[in-house]
Amino acid sequence: MSKPPVVVIGIGEMGSVFARGLLRLGHPVYPVTRDTDMEKLAAELPEPALVLVAVGESALQPLLAEIPASWRDRLALLQNELLPADYADLKTPTVISVWFEKKPGQDVKVLIPSPAYGPGAPLLIDALASLGIPAREVADAETMTFELVLKNLYILTTNIAGLRTGGTVQELWQKHQELAQTVANEVIDLQEAMTGRQFDREALLAGMLEAFDGDPEHRCMGRSAPARLQRALTHADRYDLAVPTLREIANEQGIT
Repeated sequence: MSKPPVVVIGIGEMGSVFARGLLRLGHPVYPVTRDTDMEKLAAELPEPALVLVAVGESALQPLLAEIPASWRDRLALLQNELLPADYADLKTPTVISVWFEKKPGQDVKVLIPSPAYGPGAPLLIDALASLGIPAREVADAETMTFELVLKNLYILTTNIAGLRTGGTVQELWQKHQELAQTVANEVIDLQEAMTGRQFDREALLAGMLEAFDGDPEHRCMGRSAPARLQRALTHADRYDLAVPTLREIANEQGIT
């Protein structure tokens, strides 16, 4: 008996990893590209096992507005900078915080196991396991929120501090620890304002350092760093947060 199909929206590096894992499990995979008529495909596949949304974070909200109705209760999200407010309108979302990297022409590089939550979590975990990529299911939505904040803390701290320091995450912690901690605390301030919750800061910092240890040579600053800082300041303005170090770094970079 054939396994149910899975739809993957966005076949970039990340979407392709999951597609390969799903194919290894025996699920037919239907890719959605910019040229795909989603309504037509949804009419042909009204009940896929999962609809994995693998587009970039800036494309997520416009895409969610266009998702066919029959797919809305089958969505799985993997974007960076994701928080519960981003999927509050979805009844049964699956969310995974991806802690592996996939760049063109390179093998997958794992930092730590990727946590997942929601009805599609077991399928995503099995798909990754088929490729030797570790992932784990978390117990509840509250725990998943912590995991999303942890990923955001890692990305924003390294990217934003890296605009000033360059270098690797190991160098950031060894040579610029005071800056890293200051930026991290301002990022947590922002995450708490955006979620309306308070978090165990020591646990978040410990999780960030575990990820540092997972790939000490990971570069702090990618191409997205200026845009991430600009988005962070937009959110900080919305919540009237001072975040003085983030603003200093933005001034240094000519980011308004």
